[in-house]
Amino acid sequence: MLYVVVFAMIAAFLALRLYGVLGKRTGQEQQPLPRAAEERAAVPSAPRTVDAVAEVREPANRNIDTRAEQGLRAIVAGEPGFDVGQFLQGAKGAYRMTLEAFWKGDEQTLAELAEPDVCAAFAEAIAARNAAGETLENRLVTIERAVIADAQLAGREARITVRFDADIAAVTRNGEGQMIAGSLTDAVETHDVWTFTRTLKSGDPNWKLADTDEA
Repeated sequence: MLYVVVFAMIAAFLALRLYGVLGKRTGQEQQPLPRAAEERAAVPSAPRTVDAVAEVREPANRNIDTRAEQGLRAIVAGEPGFDVGQFLQGAKGAYRMTLEAFWKGDEQTLAELAEPDVCAAFAEAIAARNAAGETLENRLVTIERAVIADAQLAGREARITVRFDADIAAVTRNGEGQMIAGSLTDAVETHDVWTFTRTLKSGDPNWKLADTDEA
């Protein structure tokens, strides 16, 4: 009987010790489990604020317009190594290089980036600018967004249209160096639609600018 009393006292002592440890929150214990659905329903939800809009996620293919999907699938089928992400990065690089070459009047670089008819249009605009004695001090500040708006495949000739939303700081000076248009501080929002073309499975991996337009 004495042993039973002793064991009971020891058990009571251990229980008090366990309560002293587990009954206190130390900040390191696990968070309580979520309540059941019926319990959550009884708790009024906090009012939603404008900040909650930031939680909305864009779709994974936000850089591809719906009407371009079928054409892109055809291009991938025609050349399995084609990568949409790499193409968009290359298109943004070509957009910057082409604009900078046009602003500088670099017709040689334009010939490497664009098809002959597009180069001819650029050359005509450059010649008119030179005849007027005007120079451009434009700068591409940032490309806010590049979206594949359309894609087509005819035989082996692929055409992909990209919409560029960009900010450009544009300044035009006359022959005396005076600013006659634009601003040195304010960037202008531009929306361009450019079409690039390439022959699939050809030795030249580069896409060339085939058409330009404004959105």
